[in-house]
Amino acid sequence: MKRKVLLIYTGGTIGMEKDYETGSLQAFDFGNIFEKLPEMKLLECEVSVYPFRKPLDSSDMGPKEWKVIANYIAKNYDFYDGFLILHGTDTMSYSASALSFMLKNLRKPVILTGSQLPIGDLRTDAKENLLTSLYYASLYEDDEAVIQEVAVYFEYKLLRGNRTLKYSAEFFDAYQSPNYPVLGQSGVHLNIEKDFLWRPPADSEFSADTHISQDVLFWRIFPGMHLNHFTDLPRVKVLVLQVFGSGTIFNTQQTKKILQTLRENGTEIVVISQCVSGSISFGKYSNSNIFREIGAISGHDLTAESAITKAMHVLENPNYTGTFGENFSRILCGEVTLG
Repeated sequence: MKRKVLLIYTGGTIGMEKDYETGSLQAFDFGNIFEKLPEMKLLECEVSVYPFRKPLDSSDMGPKEWKVIANYIAKNYDFYDGFLILHGTDTMSYSASALSFMLKNLRKPVILTGSQLPIGDLRTDAKENLLTSLYYASLYEDDEAVIQEVAVYFEYKLLRGNRTLKYSAEFFDAYQSPNYPVLGQSGVHLNIEKDFLWRPPADSEFSADTHISQDVLFWRIFPGMHLNHFTDLPRVKVLVLQVFGSGTIFNTQQTKKILQTLRENGTEIVVISQCVSGSISFGKYSNSNIFREIGAISGHDLTAESAITKAMHVLENPNYTGTFGENFSRILCGEVTLG
């Protein structure tokens, strides 16, 4: 039996082709994808294509588009065995993270991929990324999907979506998952590391929760920064604060006073690290004790993309009980390592 995969094309470099007469890039008509990639007909899956009416640069992707994608997957969840989202690379980790929180208790694969070169380029990485992503999106064993989460496939690697970050604008190998192992790798054989795959609770049912609050601010500190800029901010409900190392910040009375004032005014403060790899550890150094004192929330080893979208999803979400801090500190879908 051939598995059915729904391909959702949102835009991005992967959907472009070069006009060799003018040298300019133009949008590729994904209605003709089977002519461009006849190899797709050889795969052990049936592919249906749903293109966005207007393809978007990934810098234009945001909460509105995340909701469209999540709702469309929910609407078609019972009719397809897997889902593949073609997406621009610059914000793909944000979308993958947001969708991982929105699509509750997935039992089917949702794979995101893109490319560094257009699908019509002679040296494109788009074809391999697309074809192998379709394989992973249709991979079943004993009538059960092997992948039951939102993942990113790029340049031979399958990664947990909410653990990824884009680290190169030039290399084909553009994505990393610094704090979690690779889920699968393609070479001569297409491998899956089953011990690292996420599984929802056994008695849970799939649902889409598209709640997103945009009352979240991200701020990265730097040496010599004047924290009094914080007092000039309009009141925000969540501040994701990216600090040094394992959780340190300037050890001054002004720092404590300003952060304490933010907390007293009702702003939740989530602390994540500027380091690509590693975790927040309050108390490891004295310059991190301030965060315990003011009741800040540790982001542990969350990526910035995951911390931001998790905060947006959890904040004032009527489908969650408990406080923001309690909900943010839970493992929702494998996005963080606690302890």
